[in-house]
Amino acid sequence: MLFSSLEFLYLFLPLTLLLYFCSPRPWRNAVLLFVSLVFYAFGEPIYLFLMLFTIAADYLFGRGIAYAQRNGRSARWILVVAVVLNLALLGFFKYYDFLARSLSLPTLGLALPIGISFYTFQALSYVIDVYRNEVAVQRNLVSFGTYVTLFPQLIAGPIVRYQEIDEQLTADRRYPVSRLAEGIATFSAGLAKKVLLANAAGELAEGLILGKVTLLGSWLWLILYAFQIYFDFSGYSDMAIGLGRIFGFDFPENFRYPYCSRSITEFWRRWHITLSTWFREYVYIPLGGNRKGRWRTYRNLLITWALTGLWHGASWNFLFWGLYFFCLLALEKALLGKYLARLPRGISHLYALFFILLGWLIFSADGLAFSQILLRVSALFGVGGEGLLGEAAWDFARKLPLLLAMAIGATPLPKRAYFSIVKKYPRGGRCLRNALCVLSLLLCTVYLVDSGYNPFLYFRF
Repeated sequence: MLFSSLEFLYLFLPLTLLLYFCSPRPWRNAVLLFVSLVFYAFGEPIYLFLMLFTIAADYLFGRGIAYAQRNGRSARWILVVAVVLNLALLGFFKYYDFLARSLSLPTLGLALPIGISFYTFQALSYVIDVYRNEVAVQRNLVSFGTYVTLFPQLIAGPIVRYQEIDEQLTADRRYPVSRLAEGIATFSAGLAKKVLLANAAGELAEGLILGKVTLLGSWLWLILYAFQIYFDFSGYSDMAIGLGRIFGFDFPENFRYPYCSRSITEFWRRWHITLSTWFREYVYIPLGGNRKGRWRTYRNLLITWALTGLWHGASWNFLFWGLYFFCLLALEKALLGKYLARLPRGISHLYALFFILLGWLIFSADGLAFSQILLRVSALFGVGGEGLLGEAAWDFARKLPLLLAMAIGATPLPKRAYFSIVKKYPRGGRCLRNALCVLSLLLCTVYLVDSGYNPFLYFRF
């Protein structure tokens, strides 16, 4: 069930809010756990047992680590078992068939459990942080289960580390009206980004990919794909953050206008921030980070980015995508970084966008034959296609207003304009916020009723 579906907007969410806010405070975590399990079972009932097993196992691992440390014993072996078990489950369901195909072995044809990459990383962060004594062990199984299964960020993040919401798992969470209003506004903005911008970009991109391969058409398709994946994922993250606020949780920011970056290093400080943070805290730094010399730093970067690529999917193109960004980041760290800072903003920005777009070309190549990938790459540089313009010129001219809206929407300008109005006219700003929320819901509802196109690119991860 997607947040941008009519079933969620007009059935699941209203019933959840009614049940949650009508329940006594001490019961609300249990209510959240129950509705989150129902939400997960709606899309993947057969794998509900896997999530329940993850909750029970990591709860016991946390208790075991805390008990061992409290009694002066080594808890390292418990941590090792926890990490191996969690990664083994993730690896089996996500990567077995990929490895079997690569080695010409029989495949199992297993469906990927929805959200397993996200909730596995969250559960692991809890166990590791308990071992590091960075958080207190959670003794309440319901509260821990609520953390792992929270439906707002269960399917596609943000990846919320336990230490970020530890204190919010108490039954005494407060719900001031201003906080609820912020949550509704954030959810509405994310819904509009997903339905009105990402879906529109995706429909246009699919039309282009089915047409003749031309120079302009190839670049237009790639730009539309970049807009689609950004508004798709950041919109979903905004909806998750907004829902979290409604239920009393502060989820971390996941996107910070990544297409405004002036380098690839800056891009990865702005794109999928919670994933980058997770890999930095639990892979890169434990490997030694940049503390043990230049070559070990590059080795640690290589391992981190190979794993980052594979985290996104069990396919060679995702591994190559991770290695592609490793090469760019290593090059910036070794040589380009100091020069990029001196370049005019426009030139460094174009540099970043060019290589980000090429990265999305690799990312989107899942399931394509090598000849198809080669045709896409060569067409971007005017080789092997069917001309320069073709029908894409008409498509570009016709959709230019939408492209401009997407380009502006990917910058901080709309948010700055909104907050400048709120600051100058507080009462009018509140009226504007309410009006925009209602308008977003109405327009998105009309779109969803009229169109059957409503994919979510990160749903499988």
